[in-house]
Amino acid sequence: MLDKIQPNEFTQINVAYNRVFRPERLSIGLVLPLEAYAVGAEPTLRGHLEAAQKAEELGFAALWLRDVPFNVPNFGDPGQVFDPFVYLGALATATDRIALGTSSVILPLRHPAHVAKAAATTDVLSGGRLLLGVASGDRPEEYPAMNHSFDDRGARFRDSVEYIRAVGSDYPEHENAQGKLGGGIDLLPKPHGTRLPMLITGGSQQSPDWVARNGDGWMTYPRNASAQGQVIADYRRRVREAGQLDKPVMQSLYVDIVDDPAAPPRPIHLGFQSGSDFLRSYLREIETLGVNHVALNLRFNQAPIDATLEHLADTVLPDFS
Repeated sequence: MLDKIQPNEFTQINVAYNRVFRPERLSIGLVLPLEAYAVGAEPTLRGHLEAAQKAEELGFAALWLRDVPFNVPNFGDPGQVFDPFVYLGALATATDRIALGTSSVILPLRHPAHVAKAAATTDVLSGGRLLLGVASGDRPEEYPAMNHSFDDRGARFRDSVEYIRAVGSDYPEHENAQGKLGGGIDLLPKPHGTRLPMLITGGSQQSPDWVARNGDGWMTYPRNASAQGQVIADYRRRVREAGQLDKPVMQSLYVDIVDDPAAPPRPIHLGFQSGSDFLRSYLREIETLGVNHVALNLRFNQAPIDATLEHLADTVLPDFS
């Protein structure tokens, strides 16, 4: 079977997945909110729909929303504050083309039937523009607040992924710790595309082989080039050994873009401050390593966000469109 698989070929799933993830190419998206705010502060969310529309007009490929049920002060970031699926519904009607992604929904804190129904609803309302990033969660304080244990979140994550896959079929028969589906009831709507594209975040308390086999792609974190190339090669080797088509890899990146295009890089949390020249060269490098999408986070950007979006659209996006 392996010799029939064309290298670097991705499965076609829905409009967003097919547009954002292209073999050997890199696209650029943005993490919401499109707003700078300090560690421990809360974003204002003022003008957020207008900012999303501007990002679409400028040609960014995707908008990414996090799932942060509670503000945990010692974590230092309340996320985009809004519930991700309610927010996705608003974005689905306020935009026309840009992909709408979660990065990521915390599956052990939600019942998978609710996740599947909300995600499929967003996918239908947006015309197939949903990318469903999923994770096991990293804020222990949220679990007792919702009467869940933290230590077994990996098992609930696996069961939830299987459940969401199952309810994509008509009148499914499926049973695990998340519930029993006996074939007599159905969950509607069905996704706009062939299924919900699920992207696994990091390890999500699973083995590397499980992550490679069960996701439609992999979300990882920024690393130095050598380390990033190694982990991506390992992920794709495991996908090949599972006899599956190649799958996309995406990563996040915090940036603070300064006016001087030639400004050298300076490290910041999970990213760097630099001019657009270095950012462009960095993105080209990780594109060669196999990264297919980068979600830029402008939380620590010091220049006005509108101006930075336009600057990126003029100086960086043309190389990755």
